[in-house]
Order: sequence, then structure tokens, then C-alpha cells
Amino acid sequence: MSDTPFDVIVIGAGPGGYVCAIRAAQLGLRTACVEREYLGGTCLNVGCIPSKALLDSSERYYQARHQFARHGITVEGLKLDLPKMLARKNDVVKGLTNGVGGLFRKHKIEHLKGTAAITSAGVVEVTASDGTKKSYGAKNIVIATGSAPSQVPSLPFDGQNILSSTEALNISELPKKLIVVGGGYIGVEMGSVWNRLGTEVQVIEFLDGILPASDREMANALQRSLEKQGLKFRFNAMAEGFKVENGQVKLSWKSRDGSQSGVEEADKVLVCVGRRPVIDGLGLDKTGVSIDKRGFVVVDKHFKTAAPGIYAIGDVIGGIMLAHKAEEEGVAVAEILAGKPGHVNYAACPAVVYTHPELASVGQTEEELKAKGIDYKVGKFNMAANGRARGMDETEGFIKVLGDKKTDRLLGVHILAAHASDVIAEATVAMEFHSSCEDLARAFHAHPTLPEALKEAAMAVDKMQIHS
Repeated sequence: MSDTPFDVIVIGAGPGGYVCAIRAAQLGLRTACVEREYLGGTCLNVGCIPSKALLDSSERYYQARHQFARHGITVEGLKLDLPKMLARKNDVVKGLTNGVGGLFRKHKIEHLKGTAAITSAGVVEVTASDGTKKSYGAKNIVIATGSAPSQVPSLPFDGQNILSSTEALNISELPKKLIVVGGGYIGVEMGSVWNRLGTEVQVIEFLDGILPASDREMANALQRSLEKQGLKFRFNAMAEGFKVENGQVKLSWKSRDGSQSGVEEADKVLVCVGRRPVIDGLGLDKTGVSIDKRGFVVVDKHFKTAAPGIYAIGDVIGGIMLAHKAEEEGVAVAEILAGKPGHVNYAACPAVVYTHPELASVGQTEEELKAKGIDYKVGKFNMAANGRARGMDETEGFIKVLGDKKTDRLLGVHILAAHASDVIAEATVAMEFHSSCEDLARAFHAHPTLPEALKEAAMAVDKMQIHS
């Protein structure tokens, strides 16, 4: 064991882990971070960043095929160079992961390369790729090991025919048909990528619509948009099994009530049915850390586990499984370890589905407000009435603002529009500061901009909108 214990060892260098390590080092704590694969974790390497790179590339290709002509731009001989598109995606990933390494060096964070296991109180054993082991002492340990794609027992991943979201980022030859099992945000995003590039995409979803956690009106509107783009959906259905014949995957399915069944044939099947916490090999059963029935690490409001000196953040503790949620938890726990207050306001955590148009939201949905018996009011504004959206040829979608009927407090914002991921930032700040709908409506918004539509939707809460 090293002679001098670290103040904190973070296990996992994903968005939660590496941000936690950097903030801890900034606060003067002697910090190490264990990562067995690559800095940046799932998000930077096989998740958020590469998927968004492909979404952007595929959107440009789609626009060249279907929209440029309206702008007076004629493209002749347009063709897809898929290997080059994938290479650009890989370059984006490499640049960002190298950047995390640079930040570690800047803040004097020791990168312990290998697989971590907590062997006893305050001791982390790291096994390198060559099998050698070394133990390190730590006053505090932060588990930030993230999550991995969940498998369907009847559709085990094989990397060739049945794919997880990881393999879907590296399909080297354009499939003629792709079946996506699961209509959550990963399923519709990855389905969008391959649909734009020319693949026939069918989504099979167990529930009666896509994006079950989203505001239903917004999710239904996005579904209609995706259908216009060519995606096909089969709802209230489940995949039962598959077989491969002559290079084709034959997927059997049945309806949820058992009244219908059939077989769909495709080149590939992408399974996106959620994610599971990664805790294998950590030795948590020997530490006193509590695990719930779904496999998530149990923590209190200060991210403490049941074991002294061991904390956990990010996907491994469940809740909203988003990179920026893990980052905020990483900052909070680092500040707690440094003797400062640390807090995460989950009520103001935004979520984005990076389809086209994008669906972004923060706060509560109409369904949640109804379930809680909260009396609310609604303001809406169509993007077709926004000058900048018309100039950009991006008129599809609308914005919905939800406010408390008695107090006018802003309760939720839902945006279906191009660049919704950018516009939602203003609503997130407004919710963080407990804004009223009128605060949002009265604030200056530059003209012409897309955020003017958010202002108009906030004005519409009290029937004050100007341009509709």
C-alpha cells in the first residue's frame, strides 16, 4: 500500500467521476481517480458525445438530400461516406478524452489505471491490465462507476446481429433495415441516425408511446414528426426471440395482450431497454454498502452510503440517468468532503432528446401535475410564428410553459424545436431561481432569435402573447 493515503479516491472517470476528482483537487484534497478503460467513461467514449456527433453528421446529410433545394442550393452527386463519418466521430471522442487527461495533469490528479475493488475500510485495490495489484489508502472513497446497457434475456448482445447502443455507434455498413427494441431516448436517437442515412427503421415498444417519462403531448408530437421522417413504430408489443438465417435477423414479437404476434426481418436489431448500474467486482458485499433490489447503490441526501467513508454518485445510484446530473452530484460530494455544503436541485435538471426536432424539458409534466392535484395553467407558442425559425427553415414544433395557477411560479417548460437543447438553458436558470412565468415573459429577448418563442409561450400563460 502507498504510504500516504489520498484524501479521496474516485472510482470511475465518467462525467460524475472525473468532475468530482477535479473539483476535489481544486478544493485542496489529494485526489486519485481509478479508471480501467478510458477517461470520460461511457458518455465521452460510447455515449453522449459520439452519438451526438453522428446525429449532427446524419442531420447534415438529411438536410442536403431533402432541404437544401429550398434554400437555392443544388447538390449533385451527393453520396454517403460512412467510414469517414465514423472517423470524424472518433476524432471528436479522442480530442475530448485527451482533454480530460490534460485536466488531470493540470490539477495533479493521479490516474490509477486498472480495475478497482474496495478490499477494506479506506483501502482500494487496483488491478492493472497485466494482472498486477496495488493497494491505495483513502480517507474517503467515491463510487462513480456508472451504468451499462440492460439486456433482454431473449435477445443477448452478440455485437453482430443483436446490438447495444455501443455497437450501434460503429456499424460499418449501412443496414437496409434496422429494428430498434425500446422507444426511449436512446432508441429514438439512434434510430434517427440510421433513418436519416437511408436505413428503414422500425421501433418496437412495450408501452403505448415513445419516451414514457416525457410530457405526453410533447412525446406524441415528436412521434408524429419521426413518422413523417420515415420511422415506423409498433406499440404495446414485445420482442420474444430471434434467429439468424442467411445473414438476416428474424425477430419474433407479440402484442402485450397476446392478441397479435409476428416476425420481422432485419439486418440488425438494436436493443435499447434501459441501463443497469455497474457494480460488478467492486467488492461492495464486503464493505457494508447497501444495494437496492434493482442493483443501485443506496445513499442518503449527502451521497453517503451505509459504509463509513464511502460515497456514491451518478448512474450507479439511480434517479435521472444523465451525464449532467452525475456532474452536479460529483461537484456536490467533492464540496461536502472539503467541509462545504453540497446540494443538487433535481427539480431543475433538464433532459434532452437529440432527435430532429429536439425535445427538451425541465420541471414537471402535465401528467405529473395532474397526479399531484396541482392547479396549473398552460401557455403555448408554435415555432412557425417565430421569425428566426422561419428564416432557418425550422418551423416544426412548439413550446409549452406550465405555471402554478395561484402563484404563477414556473413549474415546467417543454420545447419541441430545432436547437431546443440550447433554448432550454434559459428555462433551467429560471427554474433554479424560482422564477414566475411573468418573470420569463417580461425579460428582454433579442430579436430575431429562437428563445423569443419561449418568451411568447410564457406570455401565453396569461394570454399576453403577441404573435399568435
